[in-house]
Amino acid sequence: MKLSTSFIAATAMLGATQAAYAQTEVQFWHAFTGRLGELVAEQVDTFNASQSDYTVVQTHKGNYSETLNAGIAAFRAGEQPHILMVFEVGTATMMAAQGAVRPVYEVMGDGFDQSKYIGSVKGYYTSADGNMLSLPFNSSTPVLWVNRDKLAEAGLDPDTPMETWEQVGGVLDGLKAAGVDCPMTTAWQSWIHLENFSAYHDTPFATKENGFAGTDTELALNGAAQVAHVSAMGQWAQDGKFIYAGRRNEGGANFRAGECALFTESSAGYAGIKAEAEFDFEVRPLPYWEAVASEPQNTIIGGASLWVMEGHEDAEYAGVAAFMDFLSSAEIQAKWHQDTGYLPITAEAGELTKQQGFYEANPGTDIAVIQMTAKEPTENSKGLRLGSFDQIRGIIDEELEAVWSGDKSAQEALDSAAERGNALLRRFEQASR
Repeated sequence: MKLSTSFIAATAMLGATQAAYAQTEVQFWHAFTGRLGELVAEQVDTFNASQSDYTVVQTHKGNYSETLNAGIAAFRAGEQPHILMVFEVGTATMMAAQGAVRPVYEVMGDGFDQSKYIGSVKGYYTSADGNMLSLPFNSSTPVLWVNRDKLAEAGLDPDTPMETWEQVGGVLDGLKAAGVDCPMTTAWQSWIHLENFSAYHDTPFATKENGFAGTDTELALNGAAQVAHVSAMGQWAQDGKFIYAGRRNEGGANFRAGECALFTESSAGYAGIKAEAEFDFEVRPLPYWEAVASEPQNTIIGGASLWVMEGHEDAEYAGVAAFMDFLSSAEIQAKWHQDTGYLPITAEAGELTKQQGFYEANPGTDIAVIQMTAKEPTENSKGLRLGSFDQIRGIIDEELEAVWSGDKSAQEALDSAAERGNALLRRFEQASR
């Protein structure tokens, strides 16, 4: 049978239309490399294979700061991605970027159930009227990682209690006496040892509910509790019990290589530690100072969320919504949580993980969830929302390094960090009016 020319043309046009529709692209810029980069790529590949309407293209844009800066520069040039990963300290910056961001609750449309997301995670990225501005993606909280073999080699009981910093101090004494070169190291020193320290001890990091109640906030990180903690760590640094490796996660390589006994790091360290460590390790709760609090409050999240950029077509935003719905599904979230150590962003995913027996088979992997959810957050422990926070962290890092090297006392360094940081907050406040 001979087909008519018009039928052939119509069929070709339909095929071309379907192909074009199937190739609607969603650009996703992120900050992950290594094992986490592989797991992001796996999520994207799984989504792309699950449907034929959209293709998500994931691109690594550098570390967190570099990814945020790349997104801002791209928007100014009219070449912004659809989805931009922004670390939690960039939240206030994105909220203030009027005309650059389309709130997630608007992208997801009617029927979007915001109540299914864990409150202590969702609250960080929610407006005053209770609507989600961005989608929590990789939310973590700090914990204490322990190299049990290193403790045993030093003649210490690997099960020795380390719930408090007082107890940790005793363990560090024993490790140093046994000749261990790296008794303890840390990642993300400001996030863990000032930001989370403050929340965990229910003391303010900044005024105005840590910035949630207004941009006219001032830093309070130089209070008595923070000064006492940084002073102790400064002394440990001078004694060779705390080894400073860098401002981000440089210490992770030392711990994964088996060089360090204790390591304060994100719960998301699980992915790399599980993949690389050739020693018996475990995760413990972040310690607290018994002299400051009778019991800990709750830690706060780190990591990043996904912000949707303005300036794209409706069909592309439909693809963004489909991808975010996929990422929020219980099955995908449970797998992400189990693979990485990041928190499950929905209660369903946490419950599914429990039902699948993951916590029972991997003791300690539920500690991050417990730390975040065991207590109702207070004004001091629901998170931080500060303008220019990436730059403020740089100031804090510089001042803490002066303590570790013995060039400044903790009080001098934190007073200076507060003064310098407040100058940036005043500029941000003026720009936000």
